[in-house]
Amino acid sequence: MKNILLITVLVLGAGCATGGGSAGGTTPKANAKFQALGGLAANAVTCSALKETLQSDGRLEVRANVHNRMSKRIQVQVNCVFKDADGFSTGDETPFQSLILDERGQQTVTFTSLNNKAKDYTVQVRLQR
Repeated sequence: MKNILLITVLVLGAGCATGGGSAGGTTPKANAKFQALGGLAANAVTCSALKETLQSDGRLEVRANVHNRMSKRIQVQVNCVFKDADGFSTGDETPFQSLILDERGQQTVTFTSLNNKAKDYTVQVRLQR
């Protein structure tokens, strides 16, 4: 019984450590939608939830909860690259925006595509230098 609990904790912890997640749970596809740029960012920041909404005009809106895993205040930059159904960039990439995350804090960032070509996306985060 103790071994099963330990394995469950390790598996769940490994899923969260890959840096992504969605409101419905952590899946490989959700993990692919959030990318920490650089090893330091991967250790410091995760995405606790991703939500996508299709606007009435066909544009894709993405909301990402960016979570600070560190016990100190950090400053990060976040952007979104919108992609077509085949996974290629539509040329619609948002500029990086700065976020200050308190220790163990979390903030929601919203991105909206400029056109209706976007069917997929990748949210990227990096530590600000």
